[in-house]
Amino acid sequence: MALVTFEGIDGCGKSTQIEMLKTYLKKKNVEFSVFREPGGTSIGEQIRQILLNRDNTDMSAKTEFLLYAASRAQLVEKEVKPRLERGEFVILDRYIDSSVAYQGFGRKLGKRMVVLINEFATEVLYPDLTFYLEIDEETFKKRVRSSGDRMESEGWDFMERVIKGYEFLSKSRRFVKIDSRLSQDRIFNYIIREIESHFSF
Repeated sequence: MALVTFEGIDGCGKSTQIEMLKTYLKKKNVEFSVFREPGGTSIGEQIRQILLNRDNTDMSAKTEFLLYAASRAQLVEKEVKPRLERGEFVILDRYIDSSVAYQGFGRKLGKRMVVLINEFATEVLYPDLTFYLEIDEETFKKRVRSSGDRMESEGWDFMERVIKGYEFLSKSRRFVKIDSRLSQDRIFNYIIREIESHFSF
């Protein structure tokens, strides 16, 4: 039926909104699936452990990027595409845009190669709708533990570059920007309004 993705830096509240959306879809009797990135498959979850392990501090930017792309390729081929073909509503907690923002901008690998490899990995499968939850430095530092995983423990300078990446991407028509400092209910109301305007259940 549709592919909807949630994006934003760590601490923006994606997981909370996805849980609320799951409850909404159940009430509407919509057949749906939710997957997180990296992960979502047995192989993807093993890759996730490598990527987020704080001990892997010597991981190169290119290795990090290619591992994300590998996990994504497995998820799209084994789960996302088959479910879309069956008419399911698929929700992803992160997708291609995360790699453009985190590795393309955050790790300074550049947008061109990140997009090229991700389009190969996903067979050019892009979301129908993307929710980008914006967050500022103060809120980020309140919500994210310095003792978090390898990506969460990156400093604000890195996150600022990631935000620039998301701002670049948010010019796309499929992007819906929402201020994540708003209450959970207000954010969810914005999300449902967009969902209902794009899709009919």
